Amino acid sequence: MPRTPEANERIRRATRERIIAAAMDTFMDKGYHAASIDDVARAAKVSKGLLYHYVEGKEDLLAALVDRRIDELLAVMRAAAAHEDPAAGLRHIVEGALDNVRRRPEVFRFYLNLSTQPRLDPVVAAHAGRLNAAYAEQFEVQTRLFEQLGIDNARERSLYFSSTLQGIMLLYSTYPEGYPLDAIKAHVIAEFRGEAPSSG
Repeated sequence: MPRTPEANERIRRATRERIIAAAMDTFMDKGYHAASIDDVARAAKVSKGLLYHYVEGKEDLLAALVDRRIDELLAVMRAAAAHEDPAAGLRHIVEGALDNVRRRPEVFRFYLNLSTQPRLDPVVAAHAGRLNAAYAEQFEVQTRLFEQLGIDNARERSLYFSSTLQGIMLLYSTYPEGYPLDAIKAHVIAEFRGEAPSSG
């Protein structure tokens, strides 16, 4: 019995998702430049020919990974901005960022490395630029949340907020064993609500 168009579309989406996930694992393991399309195809358990049916090449895979990260950032920004209480919006950003790095610290390191790549490589620089533009947009959203809280130096406070989160994420992604992420998260949430963290 032939497959329905809906079934074919499900298979197509699942295969593309497997290829993109394999690209992430391969790029994290070998680095973007050292990884080959053959490496990605092997990791995805598909033929090289089939892989090229879904993507044009390595840059297309990198673009898909950056698109995915930008979509995640946009979702966090929209949800944070939708809170009536700006402090709740900031808490949403904190929880989203730290829960994300807890799940896959190596993914955070991958995107951090990408966003700080030298501008000498035009391919990587173009996608790093798109990623950094999304981070800049998130910064503006959280700055508006601080303005809504009535903070006079909202941009400086927002910068400190970003620096705090990035520092925590970098430390956790580098030294996850024994890092008290839940306790640190509670301190950050309390600090940016203007409250002292509970001792319990």
